[in-house]
Amino acid sequence: MADPALRRALLTGEFVTAPGVFELISALIADSMGFKALYVTGYGTVASYLGLPDAGLATYTDMIDRIACIVERTKTPVIADADTGYGGPLNVRHTVRGYERAGVSAIQIEDQEFPKKCGHTPNRRVIALDDMLLKIETAAESRQSDDFLIIARTDARTGYGLDEAIRRGQAFAKAGADVVFVESPESEDEMKRVAEAIDAPLFANMVNGGMTPTLSEDRLKALGYAIGIHPAIGFLSMGAALEKAYGDLKANGETTDAVELYDFSRFNELMGFPEIWAFEDKLGKAR
Repeated sequence: MADPALRRALLTGEFVTAPGVFELISALIADSMGFKALYVTGYGTVASYLGLPDAGLATYTDMIDRIACIVERTKTPVIADADTGYGGPLNVRHTVRGYERAGVSAIQIEDQEFPKKCGHTPNRRVIALDDMLLKIETAAESRQSDDFLIIARTDARTGYGLDEAIRRGQAFAKAGADVVFVESPESEDEMKRVAEAIDAPLFANMVNGGMTPTLSEDRLKALGYAIGIHPAIGFLSMGAALEKAYGDLKANGETTDAVELYDFSRFNELMGFPEIWAFEDKLGKAR
């Protein structure tokens, strides 16, 4: 079931910063750092699992299997990307039930047409507003607990303008969304307009290199936002580190001091080897 800590944080006005995780190594490292939530990024999960663009190619089954593993191995509340809900209202109902059963604390559903595209790439199209409102109402009715939060995202800003994005965000809140997510505003002024116009907890997507300016936690809270996700920080930093390490090995035939590596003994601890060794030691003594 959903972790009630995330809902409590929103109710008490605590700002939630959530790093993007995309497989178990990133999730375990982030989980150890005391964040109030982790964000399972669709872009990163599809990239790490399939090596393909976040363009509607991953299925519900692809995602739920990986999300469930992340939830099982971590203790921090998980916010999980669910694209468009993987279809119409019936698919949304199935998706919400599956994500909630897996232990996710908040699900993100967007108003894009299928196949969807990454929120900071061009040529995104959205479905009719009434169709998205039906998805939100279905999602809210399908959950077993109010601790399981519905995050409703609109991608209208890029192709249809900020006014349309705000209009949709306002309608999402009235339809029962717990959190409203206006994707890719293009300036701090636009973010401020969103916050002033929509009476609901708001979600900010801080994509390194994306369309929206990346702001500090304090600044986001001051503008009126409740949650700030940093979906790309994990896979972009991993990509940079791997490129440097593999390049060093290729150039020198060995790993040199130019590459900073995670300590092997700490990595063993992160993966849970001490518990395995303790079990084997106890088992050996019992014989």
